[in-house]
Amino acid sequence: MDDIKKINEELKLKIKKLEEEREKLLDEVDSLWAMLDEMTKSDVQSWSHLLNTLDGDVVTRTLMITKKKADA
Repeated sequence: MDDIKKINEELKLKIKKLEEEREKLLDEVDSLWAMLDEMTKSDVQSWSHLLNTLDGDVVTRTLMITKKKADA
């Protein structure tokens, strides 16, 4: 009977450790998702800025090109 109680106590300790580890891992997962969200937002802002810059360059180049011949 003592063996069963000992095994039971060992299993309870193992369960407690596993539950603590699970909580720790869940917290890490939440942190990683938050970090991924921040990276995604940053990427969107970076690409938006780049597209705005490229759009401005295209407009400038378009205005600089003319098909009309100038009188000399």
